[in-house]
Amino acid sequence: MAATLITSEVDLDANGKQAGYLRVPHSVDRSAYGWIGLPIVSIKNGAGPTMLMLAGVHGDEYEGQIALTKLSRELEPQDIDGQLIILTMANYPAARASRRVSPIDEGNLNRSFPGNAMGAPTQMIAHYIEEVLLPRSDYMVDLHSGGTSLFYPATLLRGMGATEEERAKLQLLEHAFDLPFAWVFGGGGRQSTGRTALAAANRNGVVSVMAELGGGGGIDRTILADAERGLRRVLHKLKMLPGYQPDGTRGTRALSVQGSVYCYDDGVFEPFKDIADPVSPHEALGQIHFPDQPQREPAHVVSPFGGIVLAKRTLSHVQRGDAVYQIADDIQEN
Repeated sequence: MAATLITSEVDLDANGKQAGYLRVPHSVDRSAYGWIGLPIVSIKNGAGPTMLMLAGVHGDEYEGQIALTKLSRELEPQDIDGQLIILTMANYPAARASRRVSPIDEGNLNRSFPGNAMGAPTQMIAHYIEEVLLPRSDYMVDLHSGGTSLFYPATLLRGMGATEEERAKLQLLEHAFDLPFAWVFGGGGRQSTGRTALAAANRNGVVSVMAELGGGGGIDRTILADAERGLRRVLHKLKMLPGYQPDGTRGTRALSVQGSVYCYDDGVFEPFKDIADPVSPHEALGQIHFPDQPQREPAHVVSPFGGIVLAKRTLSHVQRGDAVYQIADDIQEN
């Protein structure tokens, strides 16, 4: 096992269902020998793939935390062929505080891989996932949302695949998850230098996908249901949940992200577009009002891209550099 100061209360080699904590050492004024507890669940039974599922990598993203909490509670070892490892609140300090980043070290876990075994808590967590959990995994699903500031429809994210075999497996996961949209991008492979969980999975040869599931600081019931359904469909497709009976496929619209649309003024943003609305290049997508200067004309926010709205800002107050939309367009894979 890779050198790490994190200890697990769960024996990942043991069969059965176990729930406990990953103990991240954290010495502070109120607790000289204390630790931060990351909830971990292992459900293991017989032969089969090992699947790692993450939520709470960003603490203000909730659909995934709920979906994995319910899954870990409802599944029993006899339901599973293989092993399912679940982290419901992967960056526990951030999730407990309902923040994108950790209040302890301001660490953004999805920008911290490959981490540091001797670093700050967020770096230690990233290192443990990359060096301990991923090497024993065949697949990974990382559940996100738009967080406090953005909203996404239920969207799967995946790479093209570094090999034909990996591409086929990624397409299989996309079709099994069966979300309304898929964001397909390049890069990946064992030489990946990215700092995200997906990049960490790539470096370990783990077939991995991510999902953006709502956002805006709340829970969308339809998107949560899509996530719960998709997780079970994925496990079934990998022959890890043989007793599940999937319903019919609904279909996924594959997209390539063109880019984000940003503000250049401070004020209050009035959007003109909603999710999946068409967008033309140079079209005004909204305008910024200036309540502190009531006579000032609003400033239009113009898209440099064409396509459709994939993500939309949920917070009305904006500052220069804030993204208010993300634009994507249809992709045709060869």
